[in-house]
Amino acid sequence: MVNRGSHHTRSFSSTSKSVSRKPSFFTITLCIILLSACSIFTFLFSIRNISDDDDHQKDRLVEHSESHSQSKSQFQSESQSLPVKVDRLAWLHLALLPILQVPDEQLWDVSFSYGLHPCVKPTSEYQAAQGSDRYITVRSNGGLNQMRTGISDMVAVAYIMNATLVIPQLDKRSFWQDSSTFSDIFDELHFITSLQGDLRIVRELPKELESVPRARKHFTSWSGMGYYEEMAKSLKDYRVIHVAKSDSRLANNDLPLDIQRLRCRTLYHALRFSMPIEILGKKLVERLRSRGGRYIALHLRYEKDMLSFTGCTYGLTDAESEELRIMRESTNHWKVKKINSTEQRIGGLCPLTPKEVGIFLQALGYPPSTLIYIAAGEIYGGNIHLSELMSRFPNLVFKETLATKEELKAFTSHASQTAALDYIISVESDVFVPSYSGNMARAVEGHRRFLGHRKTITPDRRGLVKLFDKLESGRLREGSSLSSRVQQMHKSWQGAPRKRKGALPGLKGRARLRTEESFYENPYPECICSSKAV
Repeated sequence: MVNRGSHHTRSFSSTSKSVSRKPSFFTITLCIILLSACSIFTFLFSIRNISDDDDHQKDRLVEHSESHSQSKSQFQSESQSLPVKVDRLAWLHLALLPILQVPDEQLWDVSFSYGLHPCVKPTSEYQAAQGSDRYITVRSNGGLNQMRTGISDMVAVAYIMNATLVIPQLDKRSFWQDSSTFSDIFDELHFITSLQGDLRIVRELPKELESVPRARKHFTSWSGMGYYEEMAKSLKDYRVIHVAKSDSRLANNDLPLDIQRLRCRTLYHALRFSMPIEILGKKLVERLRSRGGRYIALHLRYEKDMLSFTGCTYGLTDAESEELRIMRESTNHWKVKKINSTEQRIGGLCPLTPKEVGIFLQALGYPPSTLIYIAAGEIYGGNIHLSELMSRFPNLVFKETLATKEELKAFTSHASQTAALDYIISVESDVFVPSYSGNMARAVEGHRRFLGHRKTITPDRRGLVKLFDKLESGRLREGSSLSSRVQQMHKSWQGAPRKRKGALPGLKGRARLRTEESFYENPYPECICSSKAV
């Protein structure tokens, strides 16, 4: 402070010596006028530059949007779908909305894994099944992932009952009417040989047993060791036991460690997809990587059957809502026929709409240029609904745009096989986002946890609906305020390591088992160990 003051004094003295008299009033006025003119000129020049930059940026955004629209239109003409109508001005407005700037590592990097790693080896006490002349046949029900987890359960059940497992028959009566056999979807030989140290698996029943009486059982859902040990005793007089359904036949919790690890060995190692699926799946991942390096796999659960099953009609026309109601009431095995769509949505029980997914991803901080792979079947309403997502994220990719017609030809009429492609691409993605917590979403999340807790962002649908309703009513606007709320809401919803959740409090009996987190959604701690674990 002293030095600075001394310097100021010396400068002032020197100046006072060189100026012998005060400037005139006219000189001072002229200087002020010149300074003001310079300031105005500088301001106007800056405004012009900013305007030019904005116009240039808008031109680039329009060009980018048109480029993607042309690419998408080409795909739509090939698949004979409805044209996408993207309002360029609306898209520009959305693209330029102020949002909280999010660092790249926060958007893409995996959660800290705390030294956790997969562990599926048997314990020292484990013994392989001794083998017997009793056989279990299975009819797997549901879609691809429901069948996969069900088959893993039945491997464990056959082990517990000390029986030989016959390669399961796959569901051909579901919504998709898929005629695929086990070997069409899975590597059958690998399945048999990789589990030969655990139990005996055969391709089909011996000829002499095809006509013998069978014990046809519908095993109770979420049953434990004691249940199946008792079943083995009560069915000892039967050479063949036929299981009508395979899904959720085994408890999530309170099973021996070796049984849980057997389930993981089956699902993550033995149930490898057939070679044609594996080869094409890996090719498509490589093509996605070559386009942008990083990508989001979005499981957009907005297919006709899902909306009809859940009774969710928000954002649909009256005609679409009526079509879904008719489908639900005419589907015999769907028990609930009358559903209040509004209550479903408020309770977070509806899939997010394509528009809501777009708002969600933008609020998280992902830029419009983000590469997004749509892992889904046919979107209900076609591109009329999909355009609301594309207006925010035009860089959407589908199987049909990523693979050639020739490559997809063998899979076209087999929904389970195309779902397997989606599964591979989703597991390998940088970020996985499911719009609904269905069987695939749970299976992919569990697999990604098993492989190192890869980033999986699960939307808090109940919380988001409240924000979406505020947007619609005008009580909240898109921008930094919405972004901060959404990002704060999902800090703990990104696949970080945690133990599997138990049943909801207050429930008793078997009802509580339904509310437990699926073992296949989070196989920690049984199949995921710390670096110090044996």
